[in-house]
Amino acid sequence: MTTPIEDYGIIGNAGTAALVSRGGSIDWLCLPRFDSESVFAALLGDARHGRWLIAPKDPGAQSSWSYRGDTAILETRFETAEGCATIIDFIPIAEGEEQIDLIRLVRGDQGRVRMRTEIVLRFDYGRGIPWVRSNLGGIKAIAGPNAIQFTTPVALNGTPELTTVGEFTVNAGEIVPFTMSWYPSHHIGFRSRDPEDALLAVENGWHDWSRHCSLLRGPWREAIMRSLITLKMLTYYPTGGIVAAATTSLPEWLGGVRNWDYRVCWIRDATLTLYALLSSGYRGEARAWREWLLRAAAGHPSEMQIMYGLSGERRLTEYEIPWLPGYAGSRPVRIGNAAHEQLQLDVYGELMDALYAGHRYGLEGSRFAWDLQKKLLQYLETIWEQPDQGIWEVRGPPRHFTFSKIMCWVAFDRGIKSIEQYGLEGPRAHWEKLRAKIAAQIIDKAYDRERNTFVQYYGARDLDASLLQIPQLGFLPPGDPRVHGTIAAIERELVRDGFVCRYPTRPETDGLPPGEGVFLPCSFWLANSLALIGRRDEAVALFERLLALRNDLGLLSEEYDPVARRLLGNFPQAFSHTAIINTAAHLAEIETASAARGNKAAPS
Repeated sequence: MTTPIEDYGIIGNAGTAALVSRGGSIDWLCLPRFDSESVFAALLGDARHGRWLIAPKDPGAQSSWSYRGDTAILETRFETAEGCATIIDFIPIAEGEEQIDLIRLVRGDQGRVRMRTEIVLRFDYGRGIPWVRSNLGGIKAIAGPNAIQFTTPVALNGTPELTTVGEFTVNAGEIVPFTMSWYPSHHIGFRSRDPEDALLAVENGWHDWSRHCSLLRGPWREAIMRSLITLKMLTYYPTGGIVAAATTSLPEWLGGVRNWDYRVCWIRDATLTLYALLSSGYRGEARAWREWLLRAAAGHPSEMQIMYGLSGERRLTEYEIPWLPGYAGSRPVRIGNAAHEQLQLDVYGELMDALYAGHRYGLEGSRFAWDLQKKLLQYLETIWEQPDQGIWEVRGPPRHFTFSKIMCWVAFDRGIKSIEQYGLEGPRAHWEKLRAKIAAQIIDKAYDRERNTFVQYYGARDLDASLLQIPQLGFLPPGDPRVHGTIAAIERELVRDGFVCRYPTRPETDGLPPGEGVFLPCSFWLANSLALIGRRDEAVALFERLLALRNDLGLLSEEYDPVARRLLGNFPQAFSHTAIINTAAHLAEIETASAARGNKAAPS
């Protein structure tokens, strides 16, 4: 039986991450990086494709879980007829070291609990069976470039099914440790660490990091902090890149084909991520992300991609894994992402907006960055009138997508503002003419005057939720009747069960069979838009409905099925957690501004 996506938690070390089920099974882990081949892939198949289970032998055991304070340490508590025990799962950050440890501590809380462990190691996305032998108080497994050492006082034994098993009893006050250490197989060995010392160091490190957050006032403190911790876990610390999610091929609709690899870094996420980090006080992470952007985008502007690998890799060749049946039978399972080859004009606006956001929040400037921006705008001037694949990376025919054109407007607008506000040098008058020309074309070709709404692409009837960003981007002011009309039209035509769909999924538009869940970041965009046009109570109500969709660990995926009440898509999703942070900050900012106006107007 497939474990629901919402019944997973994440542990990570800002280099890779594991998904742990409520039942105590690690069903997804890639080593040594987010985008490496998996060691455990039961998430996209079953136990035969790799997992590590630790659980009570009692099949009737009840479980509950939580993170230990503001950390990435996951604690799963099991209650049985004989007693209670807690599994403490975490991955220490090992900066500058090739070895990666995943530590699981089984703590006896009450009475005694008889436990079992089952280890199925499968490299190469569930296909590679390693050599396994006893070694150093545990087992050692080797396959190709990968070596893994398990260290534990529990006796581990092999089975004819090529599985390693063990049984043990934990009594109240005892801790039974397990350490799984990955290192390159050509290395002589690994470094042994005390697991309880590692726990203390990890806990102190996370608490020190969490205390830097400057957005901890108000009713949404817990949601903001958990989202920030999740973003930190999804960061690849050697380069500062932030992956969209820790997983690949979790479906946007159960049984469907909209299954993509999100273990890459999107430039599209740059501005929203920078705002989230900078407004929360995490300048170091924001600076590292900006520097990753500059390195990734370096080169001729015509070669800029919409996404890159963790270190800025450009070749993200997409292929399918036929031996994995997919999550709940959702095929194909994809590795890599072919959308990296698409032309998506909005990416130029997003890069310009991200760098402008860094200026606004006081990140130190870079002459290299401004030279790059001027070259990007010089190139964008020659291509902005071309059709493209749009923000949603459609695999249908290229079109003149409205949001893409708006982001071209944003690109030149942010260049102009950088000159006006920060004294940079550039062809301001020329860019102003281009900005006006782009705006005039959008109003002429993308605005449906009869319905008082902007449409998905030039000449279309369909709407697109990305148009909710028009007032936030500054293309039109919030009070403009066309903004109100577009919001109203999206509420009529794209809202399903109280949440927002991206657009009507039709094969002629995106080249894929119809069917997906509601796209959660779009619903956050609606909340922001409602707040901007003065409907703050409705905005807060929608925001809190969205927060209620998180699982009981505070984690959110990309999409949601409002009928089945199931999370869908890759998990946890950086875009969704960024939206939580930014929407909470935006609603708080509007509330503060409203209160200030009220105080000013009040009689003395």
